[in-house]
Amino acid sequence: GGNFNSAGTVSTTIKSILKNIGIPGDIVRKAAIVSYEAEINVVSYAKRAVVTLLVHPGIVNIEVADEGPGIPNIELAMQEGYATADQRIREMGFGAGMGLCNIKNYSDAFHIESEVGKGTRLKMTIHTP
Repeated sequence: GGNFNSAGTVSTTIKSILKNIGIPGDIVRKAAIVSYEAEINVVSYAKRAVVTLLVHPGIVNIEVADEGPGIPNIELAMQEGYATADQRIREMGFGAGMGLCNIKNYSDAFHIESEVGKGTRLKMTIHTP
């Protein structure tokens, strides 16, 4: 968390792994988008996170569990354009309030749970042919 210089490293690694094992390009693109958006949220708000990538026949699962402030109102946070980013984050070009929406839109299945003061867990599933 907080290290914007390394933002994108995890999503780039996920993209590379999926390409190397022969996952179709459109699925790789979706996985790269959801993992990047989740990664930017971690860098922007959390202390640290664990990202898990599981690939099974027909499914790519990405889970991100962070240690951060948590989300007090998930329903509000899921609204397009809703953001809590501070000025510093916005000046870097982040914090437009599209991260969670993009994650939901590019996942075939999406689950979010959060506890204020503890952190947030995202589970994204993308189906493969």
